[in-house]
Amino acid sequence: MRVVFRFVIAALWMSAIGQAGAQGAPGFDGGVTETLQSIYIPPLVGEPFSAVVHTEWVRFMPGGGSYTMVNQRRVARDGRGRIYEERWLLVPKDSGVQSRMNVVQIADPSEHTLYNCFVFERRCTLLKFAEPAMNKYMPPVIPSGPLEGGKGFTTHLDLGVRTIAGLDTTGTRETTTLNPGAIGNDRAFVTVREFWQATEIGVNLLSTVDGPQTGQQTFRVSDVSLTEPDPELFRLPAGYEVLDRRLKPGAPMTRAPE
Repeated sequence: MRVVFRFVIAALWMSAIGQAGAQGAPGFDGGVTETLQSIYIPPLVGEPFSAVVHTEWVRFMPGGGSYTMVNQRRVARDGRGRIYEERWLLVPKDSGVQSRMNVVQIADPSEHTLYNCFVFERRCTLLKFAEPAMNKYMPPVIPSGPLEGGKGFTTHLDLGVRTIAGLDTTGTRETTTLNPGAIGNDRAFVTVREFWQATEIGVNLLSTVDGPQTGQQTFRVSDVSLTEPDPELFRLPAGYEVLDRRLKPGAPMTRAPE
């Protein structure tokens, strides 16, 4: 199975008792630390764009009801395939709580670099970006048929063409059903993934995931521009310390120019 690089939203809304560390909040047992995967942006050369990604994550409560987290963020890719993404904290929908940008990510497929710049700490970590620059991108397709080991089956459905944000997109729906007992489940476990891809830029402009583990996740792209984005987006934030994680632990930091 082809593995694709995905940027990860690493911050969720803190509960009233505060954010739990690796060993849990002081005085409390249990809890879960989760991350939400957002849209995938391939390092496609010659197809610059910029846009705003809107995320809505609905989680369902036992016995009925739900709670919803939201954010929106700016993304861009230049003609060289470099990728810029902002990360903003998820906040409760319609709560009046203001989201804040906590991470800026800059990837360069030619230099094989990925900078994660943490706004609150004013620090960037440098990692290796493994994906090469691409001249063409086709999303992975899961065909209809049984899953390995008889654990369930997948159904693939082509949804046709529709216009989103001024671009033609092609729709796909993939439904995966896991049989009882496949992953500890006591009944059929169904996950539906639907996405509408703009082939011109290789990005899904509308994507939804609906399943027992994920809840309902909706990613919608708006304000799409196909012009070359501002080159300043791909410069490190001024004055941030840079820690090269490609080196051995304890390597000295550098500082981005002011």
